[in-house]
Amino acid sequence: MPRIRRRISGVLMAAQAIGGLGVPISIALAPVLATEISGTEALSGFASTAAVIGTALVSLPLAALMTAKGRRPGLVVGYAVGALGAGLVVLAAAVKSFPLLMIGMAAFGAASSANLQARFAAADLAEPDHRARAISVVVWASTVGAVLGPNLSAPASDSFAGTSIPQTAGPFVWAAAVFILTGTLLGVFLRPDPLLTARAMAPAAEQGREGRSLRAGFAAVKASPRARLALVTVAVSHTTMVSIMVMTPVDLGHHGADLRLVGLVISGHIAGMFAFSPVMGWLADRLGRLSVIGLAAGLLSFAALLAGTADGSHTQSALGLFLLGLGWSAGMVSGSALLTDSVPQPARAAVQGLSDLTMNTAAGVGGAAAGLVMSQAGYGWLNAIGAALLLPMAALALFTARRHPGPAKDRAAADS
Repeated sequence: MPRIRRRISGVLMAAQAIGGLGVPISIALAPVLATEISGTEALSGFASTAAVIGTALVSLPLAALMTAKGRRPGLVVGYAVGALGAGLVVLAAAVKSFPLLMIGMAAFGAASSANLQARFAAADLAEPDHRARAISVVVWASTVGAVLGPNLSAPASDSFAGTSIPQTAGPFVWAAAVFILTGTLLGVFLRPDPLLTARAMAPAAEQGREGRSLRAGFAAVKASPRARLALVTVAVSHTTMVSIMVMTPVDLGHHGADLRLVGLVISGHIAGMFAFSPVMGWLADRLGRLSVIGLAAGLLSFAALLAGTADGSHTQSALGLFLLGLGWSAGMVSGSALLTDSVPQPARAAVQGLSDLTMNTAAGVGGAAAGLVMSQAGYGWLNAIGAALLLPMAALALFTARRHPGPAKDRAAADS
């Protein structure tokens, strides 16, 4: 089993590093492409929104496929649909069709969904005391794509200069190739299937098919206070991060920052999100999931305070965005581990799909609302609202620690 765990983890990390390149390569140019095709900047944000909606909508179908057939088919199909979506985006750019662009971007979001659900595949065979670390190293592998991807947008565009493919669509050709490569890697090397292997090792009482449906997943969350806390943690952490992050470049621009400085601030934010995830995984395993959820609430609140009161201090904005990424990492890793801990093995894939659906839907609404708040009230109020979202999460974590502490580590956290 240790050898199998290392093999599965290695394949998933390689897939995250490669597959994680696909979205950042192209998503930065999606608003530009939408403006070119539609002829108006008013519709520029719809391309990214369509991708977020696609990521959310495909979460449950992928979870259902994984529940029935295993992780490998679900992840491969997710990347295949993402590659198809990238191809439709290129076609939309060639024929100047905005509706086709929206369809392509929605399908493109399936690759993001597969990229997210890979973290749960790492947890399938992990020992309970090492589950958060198993999740965190797969999240950490996303650092490669998150850092390199945006820097490849220009070469990807330039590679199609003088061809019939518009240069702004060039990155989507690269993304399609990346997704195909990632799907092939998973299809060939993700063996044995981690979810099917975990089921085979489960007690006989947990091997029935009746507990594997999406309905059983909803029931499992309803029956577990700790699972509900995990779902809230992942959704609120992600929504707070997205809502503040998407408006930060606008605020920096209002205070005289050039594109290079904006890029540095966002790079620091991405480093906070991914580079330190193994530390969060180690803390969640060592101190308990609820302790790290409390840490996430504290980091995200402090980040909102720093960013919202920066008032032109670029150094303070950069520190706030770094801590925002760090808080997201704490919430994502600890919440994902707690969710996996808190539901029966047969229902896990369905519950994990429900988690990603909730997370991406909430973040999509938050990202859209952030622009309205920014235009009507300002960046400071946006951060205040983001911090306010954390209050119910922190209260629920405290209540759960008191009433449903679970393992000894979380009981110790509740007592402290």
